[in-house]
Amino acid sequence: MRLLSTLILALAAAAAACDGATLSSEPPPSPDGGADDAAVADAPTDLAAPAPVADLSNGCPEGMVRIAQFCVDEYEAYVVEVAADGSERPHSPYLTVDNLTIKAKVARGVPPQGYISQVQATAACMRAGKRLCTATEFALACRGDDAANWYPYGGQTRQPGACNEGKGSSVARFFGNDSSKWTYANFNDPRLNQWDGGLAPTGAYPRCRSPYGVYDCVGNLHEWGADPPDARGRGRFRGGFYGDAEVNGPGCRYVTSAHEPTYHDYSTGFRCCADAR
Repeated sequence: MRLLSTLILALAAAAAACDGATLSSEPPPSPDGGADDAAVADAPTDLAAPAPVADLSNGCPEGMVRIAQFCVDEYEAYVVEVAADGSERPHSPYLTVDNLTIKAKVARGVPPQGYISQVQATAACMRAGKRLCTATEFALACRGDDAANWYPYGGQTRQPGACNEGKGSSVARFFGNDSSKWTYANFNDPRLNQWDGGLAPTGAYPRCRSPYGVYDCVGNLHEWGADPPDARGRGRFRGGFYGDAEVNGPGCRYVTSAHEPTYHDYSTGFRCCADAR
């Protein structure tokens, strides 16, 4: 595990995502666009290892925290690819998961999966015997029982550097500041989450730990929720990402409602929940 952590920290103490203001608008054009042929860091070679045997002593599988009658992943999820025979192989967290069968996994010290839609995240959680989190579950996991808290570390005052957020748009970093020229392919470019200081490995920000012991609910990656599409056909993701966790609400109250459930970009990630046994 120390070898894995060392490899991951070298690969990706990085992250990128379109800023909250961009995510609040309509997605860029080129819905059929894919990422350019860019350099992609290899997936860690042991990510496809079998999951640890579940410890259900608290009613939750290993890697999950129990809160009341539900369980929530301690960290944001990464994924593995699942072959037709059920075998698993690593998947680079810097690539989309389009047309793949994937399964959610959870571990400390790995880059979480960006570039994923609500539909894809739902399937990944289901294959792991879990589901996406409801708005209420996310709120409890993020700020604890006290609804007056807006941040995992408590209170209503942002503490810069406590969580991985506030670093701006990675799209602008690689494709310039003229948003009229940005494409959907740009938003899914694998380079966006690989620059030094962007997307961070899970659990890398110890102060971004909620009263229940859940990490990175604010910043790092947006987290798709279980919300059904609204009247406009749009889903919800919460918590902000490393670029911004304030524009669409402060910290745990951050919610973006601009995109349909099939949308993904470098900033969209997830974690899973489950009913306690």
